[in-house]
Order: sequence, then C-alpha cells, then structure tokens
Amino acid sequence: MSLSTRTRTRALALTAGAAVLALALTACGSAATGGTGGTGGTGRADGMTGGHGMAGMDHGAASATATTAAPAAGAPAAERNGYRLTSAVDTLPAGAPAEYRFTVTGPDGAPVTAYETDQTKRMHFYAIRSDLTGFQHLHPEMAADGTWTAPLAAPAAGTWRVYASFVPDSGAGKGAGLVLSRTVDVPGEGAAAAAPLPAATGSTTVDGYTVTVEGAPAAGRAGELKVTVARDDRPVTDLQPYLETFAHLTAFHAGDQAFAHLHPQARAEAGSTGGPTLSFHAELPTGGDWRLFLQFMTGGTLHTAALTLRVG
Repeated sequence: MSLSTRTRTRALALTAGAAVLALALTACGSAATGGTGGTGGTGRADGMTGGHGMAGMDHGAASATATTAAPAAGAPAAERNGYRLTSAVDTLPAGAPAEYRFTVTGPDGAPVTAYETDQTKRMHFYAIRSDLTGFQHLHPEMAADGTWTAPLAAPAAGTWRVYASFVPDSGAGKGAGLVLSRTVDVPGEGAAAAAPLPAATGSTTVDGYTVTVEGAPAAGRAGELKVTVARDDRPVTDLQPYLETFAHLTAFHAGDQAFAHLHPQARAEAGSTGGPTLSFHAELPTGGDWRLFLQFMTGGTLHTAALTLRVG
C-alpha cells in the first residue's frame, strides 16, 4: 500500500490501550524476517492491540458479531469488524525455531486470500513476550487456501502475543487496515520469570550505532518523533531503503501489550540513501511506558534498536 493510502487509513488505526512510540524499525524485519529478532507466537483467542497505523492502531473497531461484545478500542483482540485471526496453535516449543500457522477469516466466515500490499508486504507479523522481550517482525508466506506460516526464531519460555497487520483487498473491509492479535504459551523453565522493563531513555546503542529519539508526543494527540542515527559520534547518512522507508518504528505498551506502528513522514526511493535524522508521525492514545523498536538497514544488514519511552 502506498504512503498516501497508509495516511488515509492511519486515523482508523488508533488502538493499543496505552500510548507511546516505538523506535522499532524492527517493525518488519526485526526478528526473523531479515532483521533482529526475538521470539513469538500466538494461538489463543484473546485480545489484540493496534497495528500498522499507530499506537496500537487496530484499524478496526467493533466486532460484526452481534452476540459478542466489541473489544475496547485500544485492547488487543483476535476479532475486529468481523475479521478474525484463527490458529490451531496454543503452545510452541521453547528454545527452538517454530512455525506458527494462522488464518484470517472475513465477515462471511471464509478465509481471506486477497490482501493489499502495505510497505511492500501483504502481511506484517509481530511476536513479543509478555515482558516485551524477544521482539520479532516477520513477513509470512500464504498458501492458496489462505493459511499463513510465520517462521519464528526460538522463543524463550513464557507467554507470547502475536499480531497480524494487514489490509484486505476484497470484501466488506477492503482498503481498511487491521491488526488482530492472539496469545500463545511457550512452556518451560523460567516461563513465569519476567525481565524488568528497561528504564525510559532518549538513546540506545545497537551494533555500534547510537539511536537518539527526540519528541514528547502527548497521549491522545498527534505529534512528531525524530530519530537520529550516528556511529562513532558521526551522523550516519548511508541508511538504505527498508520497506519503502529508511527506518521502521513500532511500539508496545507495557502491561497490556497494545501495539503501535509509527509512520515515517518520508518515502525512501530504491537505490537512495538517507539519514541521519528521520521523522515519524506519532499518535498515541494513552500514556505510560512503551517499548520502542526501530529497524534500519546499512550495508545490507538490518539492525534493530530498542528503548523505553515514557508518554505522559
């Protein structure tokens, strides 16, 4: 989907039950799909958080099922607007690569097989542990029957949440971005142990690069977030295009795992280079701590930087 189309659907995507911004270029590619990764998985029909739109942008609202209460606007949910994320997977093995298979069904109950392209991909799939560790951003493959397969890197024991971010290209929801989410258990030693959330900070270092985030978006209000990339105290100007941009940024809210995709304000043309400063549209619904994942590419290598941002 083009940047203009994403801008059109961006407003529909506000969900996430908290606010923040995710310096996660790690969005699309971060973990297993060519990026930095963690783990992931999901298979239970519980809530979802926003997605490719912003602050848990779950471009969908109430469920079309009259007998089921509509999920809260920012809460993670397996169903939105009659579209549902289904999977026979309830558990995944710890410490080993795993394939997570899932299907998206439409309001008519049939598997959705037609999708628009959004930032060069038909499906963006994310997985993250409940303590916001193990981030993975993948681009799964779809079979002719509508079944998607996401190759997850070895997940650590614990509870994980997965997110499917997509834009239907047919049916009642044609052209409207959606983010659906489920949870999956990864049994094993240490499953109940949660890593403490790193303290909020304005910068972090990954693979020798220093990433700095500037801006203080207010909960529930649109704002701008600026990201600067440096190496050895020198501005980095050789960022390569990744998913039509020079960086991909996603965020997860601490506690409820609401999801947000922060949209870049400029497009990266094939063969061009960019940096050191990148601007993102930040529209976060609630305050609190958010874990940001920024993914960017240099020299053909995808890097994923993570930091905690506090939104008031």
